[in-house]
Amino acid sequence: MAPFFSNKRLIVLLVCIIVLVALIGYSMSDKRSMSLPEQVVNDSVGWVQSAFSRPAHFVAGFFENINDMRTIYEENKILKSHLDDYASLQVELSELRRHNEELQDSLDLREDPDLYDYSIRSALVISRSPDRWTEYIGLNKGSQHGVEADMAVMTSQGLIGKVQSVSQFTSTVQLLSDQDRANRISAMANGDDPIYGFIEGINEETGYLQFTKIDIDEDLEEGMTVVTSGLGGVFPSELVIGEIVEYETDEFGLTQQASVKPSADLDQLNYVMVIERGAAQLESEIDPENEEDN
Repeated sequence: MAPFFSNKRLIVLLVCIIVLVALIGYSMSDKRSMSLPEQVVNDSVGWVQSAFSRPAHFVAGFFENINDMRTIYEENKILKSHLDDYASLQVELSELRRHNEELQDSLDLREDPDLYDYSIRSALVISRSPDRWTEYIGLNKGSQHGVEADMAVMTSQGLIGKVQSVSQFTSTVQLLSDQDRANRISAMANGDDPIYGFIEGINEETGYLQFTKIDIDEDLEEGMTVVTSGLGGVFPSELVIGEIVEYETDEFGLTQQASVKPSADLDQLNYVMVIERGAAQLESEIDPENEEDN
């Protein structure tokens, strides 16, 4: 009986191995469709995974978004600071360019052969009167630098005024725009023949200088250049003042007056030049009637 049972167990073992191999082969087949129990188990597991994964992804995404927002905020602060620095550098660069152009124009003016009768002293504007009724600026040059009262002061674009008072190391300049009645400069408009008159202050509404006391018979034209006449023995002649933009007869109908757009920007003054009249200029003819005028 023992051999029989031994053979029977061997047969059962072989059958089990065959069935197991068959099941393994069947489960590894690509064309096999899932059985109903497998489908139920997979669907159940998938539903549970979905139920837990969605909140997990939401929470993870929420904290990730918060972290991204914090990162963006920090980057935005850095960019804003860079923009502020960039804007500051742009302003500084523009200011340096403007100063460089003024200095370059001043250098070109020094080398102009037409100015051989002038002695030029460069100066820096260090102050300006806050009172608009008295238009004055302060310079960093005084009597120790050869500056004297009544010397003409100009930029590379044109005349801006005259030296009003002088101390040892500084001086005060009265601008053309000052409304003082004594602030008169003998001037002329360049045409076929010079047309003489006076620059007397500024029209505060238009910002144009007032060119007055012009003979009623003179033929004025818009676009004429107005320069210093040299009469009076103080200012050199041919210093550019501005350009005529309009003209009319005065209220009494006896003389003409014109509005002159200043060549120099009287609101933006940094570097200026003090002009000393040369010997050749001093020999020019002086009109006795205008001897006391500039």
